[in-house]
Amino acid sequence: MRFELEPHHRNTPSEELLFDLRQVAVRLGKTSVTIDEYNECGQFHSTTLTRRFKRPWLQVLEIAGLTKTRNLNISKEELFNNLVDVWTKLGRQPKYQDFTSQISKYSAGTYENRFGGWRKALEAFVAWANAGKTQTDEPPRRQNISHHRTLRRINYRLRFLVMRRDNFKCRITGRSPATDPNVILEVDHIVPWDKGGETVIANLQTLAKEINIGKSNLEMHASD
Repeated sequence: MRFELEPHHRNTPSEELLFDLRQVAVRLGKTSVTIDEYNECGQFHSTTLTRRFKRPWLQVLEIAGLTKTRNLNISKEELFNNLVDVWTKLGRQPKYQDFTSQISKYSAGTYENRFGGWRKALEAFVAWANAGKTQTDEPPRRQNISHHRTLRRINYRLRFLVMRRDNFKCRITGRSPATDPNVILEVDHIVPWDKGGETVIANLQTLAKEINIGKSNLEMHASD
């Protein structure tokens, strides 16, 4: 087996980088190119251009004489929900380079462009998540099943808050995607919904998928 290094683009002339970007636009029949489109069709990687010109992607497009574009049809809610999924899959705060097509619907550049920087995107996400802190101190309890005060569905914001509180670890096994990529985390009602449990953070816990399936609608502690 022969080992070879991948091409190193540090010495590639800037005009050659811009020419390749324009060529991608021509092949796509567009006046602009998204980060994902360039990474899919370009000779280089989008980060090669943003690092070379020390500019975010939108400004690189301007330098190349192309039209600036944003993913305007993607709502902030969708971007934040996707960030919850990525954070959950990793079991830790995601990094810029984690946002590959295998793990995320959107590239890190999409967040960078929408919020004016990667760090600003994370700060906006945390502010969004923390805005959902409600009913945190109410202990789990049985209630009249016909009089639920909350919906059964656990939204993305609440799911993130529960997993963050539990350090992205299964409360029973202690396993986490951060140390075992095979672990899939889910959020479970401690007092089951069909037994009167409410969808509030105090009645929710992080469990590994197989544990949650096994628990089903059983209570955490057997009744005497």
